[in-house]
Amino acid sequence: MAVKPQSSEVHVGPGFRIRNEIVRPPKDLVEQFGLFETPDISDLLNRLYAMSSDIHNLINNASIVGPACTVKLYPGDNLMIHKALEVAHEGDIVVVDTSHNNTTAVIGDLVAQKAKHKKIAGFVIDGLIRDLPAMQDVGLPVFARAVTPVGPLHRGPGEINYAVSCGGIVVHPGDIVLGDITGVVVIQQEYAEDVLQRAYTQRDRLRKYVDDVKRGHFSLDWVNETLEASGYPLAKTPGGTAGGA
Repeated sequence: MAVKPQSSEVHVGPGFRIRNEIVRPPKDLVEQFGLFETPDISDLLNRLYAMSSDIHNLINNASIVGPACTVKLYPGDNLMIHKALEVAHEGDIVVVDTSHNNTTAVIGDLVAQKAKHKKIAGFVIDGLIRDLPAMQDVGLPVFARAVTPVGPLHRGPGEINYAVSCGGIVVHPGDIVLGDITGVVVIQQEYAEDVLQRAYTQRDRLRKYVDDVKRGHFSLDWVNETLEASGYPLAKTPGGTAGGA
């Protein structure tokens, strides 16, 4: 009788675990982030919490906002996504770490259809999908890198509702995910209230600035002030523009 090598055994624990209950931010707080666009929130996060621009909505132009239900997959496998359909709550966004797999899709139209019935808000996947025409018919927003006809296995292991890496950003379960036609940003749950308050303040200031620019009321003095503060030698050219020595 052949003996299975111990190195190929699957062990319950790190790499193979499921957390069914997580702390989610208040629904009203989450919904208010939907009033803002990703560039505005990214600026307030010091431009460090936007996912890779390769991850974009492959289905439609719909925006998404919701708490993250995080999934980490074994490369080429999607068993834990199927389990996440049961674990995720209404309004959640399933955020998928494919462990750098770029050869197989991890969801298709059937998973998307099931997720839509479960009232999941959408998917953000650091990887590939398939069945694109049928998925577009389903209409559930899915942010991913690209499309392939190659499907996944369904064996595991994997994790649900533990920290993952998606698009270069660490995402914790319950973090707020905001996605639109420009990209995806992640607001850590512990800072969400503060970020939201600053977003409202910034929005009022930005509206005035945009209105002034549209009317032609603006100054570029700050550009030369910034250059001078950086030690760049400015001199006025005969034409009246600033030039370097």
